[in-house]
Amino acid sequence: MIARILQGTVLKSKSEEYLLNQRENGIRDYKKTEGNKGVYILTRDEGDKTHYQLLTLWDSIESIKKFAGNDYEKARYYPEDKNYLLELEEKVQHFNVEIEKNI
Repeated sequence: MIARILQGTVLKSKSEEYLLNQRENGIRDYKKTEGNKGVYILTRDEGDKTHYQLLTLWDSIESIKKFAGNDYEKARYYPEDKNYLLELEEKVQHFNVEIEKNI
C-alpha cells in the first residue's frame, strides 16, 4: 500500500468552506478512482491559519497514476483551490505503508 500526502494552508476563516469544497470535489474523485483505499483529511489550527494534510491510500503507483496522471508526484489541484490555499505546493510525498492494521 502507498500513502500519498499533500500539504496546504488556508486562512482559518475559510477553513470550513475549503473542507466542504474538498468533500465535494477531491474526495469524490479519490473515492471513484480504482485502487483508492482511503482518504483522510488532517487539520491543525495555528493562529489565523489552518494547516491541512490530505492523506490518501492506494494499492499501487499505477492506481495513483489513474488519479494524478503519469507525473504522479506532481500535486493535482482543482480550479477552486487557488481561492483557499495560501501556497500551491508543486509536489506531493509518497510513502510505502509497511504496517497495516484495521481496527
